[in-house]
Amino acid sequence: MSIFETRARSASPPPVINVTPLIDVLLVLLIIFMVIQPLNEATLPVKAPAPLVDAPPMPETLMLTVSSEMRLELNSTPLEVPELLTLLGNVMEQRAVEDRSLFIKAPPFLEYGAVVLLIDLAKGAGVVTIGLVQNED
Repeated sequence: MSIFETRARSASPPPVINVTPLIDVLLVLLIIFMVIQPLNEATLPVKAPAPLVDAPPMPETLMLTVSSEMRLELNSTPLEVPELLTLLGNVMEQRAVEDRSLFIKAPPFLEYGAVVLLIDLAKGAGVVTIGLVQNED
């Protein structure tokens, strides 16, 4: 390669892509889509659900409520800790596996160990799903 060939290459302008036709096509497509777009958009009727009222839980929902003094109520029926295992075991035997759920409602300042004990008792009685609900009291 000679010196003259190198100078001839550097003297030519670098290749540039001409984007003007591309921009023209894009503008035409934009105008076409704006014209095609209907002015009235389709609306779907929306019916908002009625506000929830503090209704008693459904009978198939099991709610174990714990007070700060460790008093237990299963669906508003007072019971003691030793009775819990046998009562939950009897109820869970009558239910299908996917319906074996229990909600434990406890105050936020209750000891962690007391709630874990109730969870262990429920699992031992055959409860599959346990939900924790914070009590406002």
